[in-house]
Amino acid sequence: MPQLSIVVPTFNEVGNVAEVCNRVASSLPGVDWELIFVDDDSPDGTAETLHTIAQQDRPVRVMLRIGRRGLASACIEGMLAASAPIVAVMDADLQHDESKLLTMLGILLNESEVDVVIASRYTNSGSVAGWDETRALMSRVATRLARLVLKADLHDPMSGFFMIRRQAVIRCVRAGVSGVGFKILLDLFAASPTPLRFREVPYTFRHRHSGESKLDTHVAWEYFILLLDRSLGHVIPIRFLSFAVVGGVGLLVHLLVLASLFKGGVANFFAAQTVATLAAMSGNFVLNNLLTYRDMRLRGWGMLRGWASFVAACSIGALANIGIAAYLFEANTYWVASAVAGVLVGAVWNYAVTAVYTWKRPRMA
Repeated sequence: MPQLSIVVPTFNEVGNVAEVCNRVASSLPGVDWELIFVDDDSPDGTAETLHTIAQQDRPVRVMLRIGRRGLASACIEGMLAASAPIVAVMDADLQHDESKLLTMLGILLNESEVDVVIASRYTNSGSVAGWDETRALMSRVATRLARLVLKADLHDPMSGFFMIRRQAVIRCVRAGVSGVGFKILLDLFAASPTPLRFREVPYTFRHRHSGESKLDTHVAWEYFILLLDRSLGHVIPIRFLSFAVVGGVGLLVHLLVLASLFKGGVANFFAAQTVATLAAMSGNFVLNNLLTYRDMRLRGWGMLRGWASFVAACSIGALANIGIAAYLFEANTYWVASAVAGVLVGAVWNYAVTAVYTWKRPRMA
């Protein structure tokens, strides 16, 4: 039975995984450990490389996920599959300092009152190597926002490098982690039914060893949705929350098109409302495909078919939208209020139907 399970989520990290194994092995002398790589079906051959490594005399396990993506959910699955009583999470890009693993393990083995040890970039001698001012500013802002939903005063709630007792993970998962986005530590702290007792260990966040960074607009979007989800008490399905926020953007598009056509005298209200509905619907499809359903993103001809499916599935909601808005307008309701009422009527229907007919997970053979 290993003392420590180390979970490493991967996607397109073929140039890093062998080095991760070597560095972890050299950093944990005298420790029984296992590495659990959770790969989201990397097209670059990461999983195949890992299976080759696992066939050698190494305590390496590989979990291959097909048809789903996401760092937080991969970490959760890996931690739940761990056989050791203590679990670490670290990235595969070697930006996390594996030499800190022994110190972190020692704290948890010797201090029973600690649930989690966090490798922190922002406490004592911790630091970040090579960040420009823009990325540093984004990190500071994200850290301050995280404290709005946390139950602990962490210096680095955005850290992706930590070690935690497996039983604490199980309690958090049962309490309702969202599993969305890239910040699993924040998710665990926010979900924990009792405050997690923690220690922070300083380290220097290094440059990526190989491959490309996964930090993009979608990461920021998922972080925003995670914070919104936690602020609302985790009572609304996370994907519907994203769908609804996109719908808010669609509402602005709808009102802009409606105003330009109707108030500009180009068309009567009914015709303007119809065009505005179609424009908002198309915009919502594009944004939902990029953000809400990124793990099932439609591409190429599939995107065109998806758009047609989206429009067809939303047709009933669109008819209700147009009909109710037109009725309220003819009843002397202010035109903006009429349009908003129409949009709200179709929102829930659109989400329920498109989740079934537009974005479908692939069937397993």
